Amino acid sequence: MQSEQQATPIAVLGAGSWGTALAVLLAENGYEVRLWSYDPEQVAQMRKIRCNAYYLPEITFPDNLEVFDDLPATLNQIQDILIVVPSHAFQGLLQRLKPELSVGSRLVWGTKGLDPQSGQLLHTIAQETLGIELPTAVLSGPSFAREVALKKPTAVTIATTDSAWAEALTARLNNSYFRVYTTSDIVGVEVCGAVKNILAIAAGVVDGLQLGINALSALVTRGLAEMQRLGIALGGKPQTFLGLAGVGDLMLTCADNQSRNRRFGAAIARGKTEDQAIAEIGQVVEGASNLKAVYRLAQQLQVEMPITEQIYEVLYQGLPVQAAIENLFSRQPRSELD
Repeated sequence: MQSEQQATPIAVLGAGSWGTALAVLLAENGYEVRLWSYDPEQVAQMRKIRCNAYYLPEITFPDNLEVFDDLPATLNQIQDILIVVPSHAFQGLLQRLKPELSVGSRLVWGTKGLDPQSGQLLHTIAQETLGIELPTAVLSGPSFAREVALKKPTAVTIATTDSAWAEALTARLNNSYFRVYTTSDIVGVEVCGAVKNILAIAAGVVDGLQLGINALSALVTRGLAEMQRLGIALGGKPQTFLGLAGVGDLMLTCADNQSRNRRFGAAIARGKTEDQAIAEIGQVVEGASNLKAVYRLAQQLQVEMPITEQIYEVLYQGLPVQAAIENLFSRQPRSELD
């Protein structure tokens, strides 16, 4: 017999690869799932063929997964809402969502990045946009959507200060191949999600220039130091950056070509422009869309982030990638612990 939570539907807003993978996971865990997309044509196709042909064509939708393009209908009598849209669309979706929320609504997002316009962390955007108190959480960690959809072992982090919401989300998501850990460090987890994508661009540049595994290892290690410096300056906990959302997700996105950000960096190293590289990938590249915001934030807080700075100069100030490498290696020697 279903528990009360299992009888309660959950809405997944955003039908990209990650949103689709999570919707399928939740449905296979026994919950009624409503997957929403802003695109009526995409919804019509998914309803007809019972899969997401563009993002995860090999994954068939379970019978308890319905697809919607009408947001109010999606959210009718829904308590739990999972947002999985790109960071640039996050605030706009919250504005549409606000009139549909009710007493008892609970939000979690798998969106990684900062708000590109204001440079704010997404939990701050949620607080300011919604203007009401409700349970919120952040889902992050090393998790390529396709591997989750194929039921390959995955561990992630849920960040929330609401223990009841953490318990409910863990119950919904946990299964034999998907494991959830919890933390209260929302700031640290969100910083990890934003900065790791930028570092993955740098990893792609290293790969595109064929600089070797020594260079990649140095990049990941010193990139982690940058991520931690920014996170601590914003109030994150140091240990968060050594966990799944930090070093775990950084390893994932820097080491494997399933990462769009890594592929984007490799294209830049081959001489492609930003627009050409994005067109080649054919999906949102969060690191590129968040680079300006992270760079500005580091400047405001006077946090030293040399790798981020060099990637910024390559993309937006015309610096050749080889010159960026030389700049990093010509910096004044220092203690590794600084």
